[in-house]
Amino acid sequence: MPTISTVLATFVDPMEGMRVTSVTDSGIAVSFDTLNGEGAGTAASPTETVLAALAACTAMDVASILRKKRQWVDRYQVSVRATRADENPTVFTSIVVEHQVSGEVSAEALRRSIELSATAYCPVSAMLSASVPIEHRYRIRQEGDADVADSTLVVATGPNPR
Repeated sequence: MPTISTVLATFVDPMEGMRVTSVTDSGIAVSFDTLNGEGAGTAASPTETVLAALAACTAMDVASILRKKRQWVDRYQVSVRATRADENPTVFTSIVVEHQVSGEVSAEALRRSIELSATAYCPVSAMLSASVPIEHRYRIRQEGDADVADSTLVVATGPNPR
């Protein structure tokens, strides 16, 4: 049987500003705002939180898989960069997700973990991939090493992936 999720969004002050607080099924409150128009920029915008959700979802998947593979991670960050359309609706037209890892991690274990997240586990990635191309990349950083110019492509998902 399908799971049903419900979120209640309430304008903080319907007559002023753009701040909205949403409460999830689990009772967690999430605030939103915008710098555009009447917003004061007191919270992340809805589109920023979509990218944050993608970063968090894939990071949780990959960290869990790496732990199961007994890979030792000292530091792990996920950077998400998106390009948006110029005209309304200003939807995402491309997204690049880069996993930046340091520690005793094999490139193959990291690559496979990212591939599984991108193609099988992360529902946020799956939903976005239905409408926008997403590149999933990684960069392994070791203590004292200079930055590598390019990250390594793992997989491209979505319609017409690059």
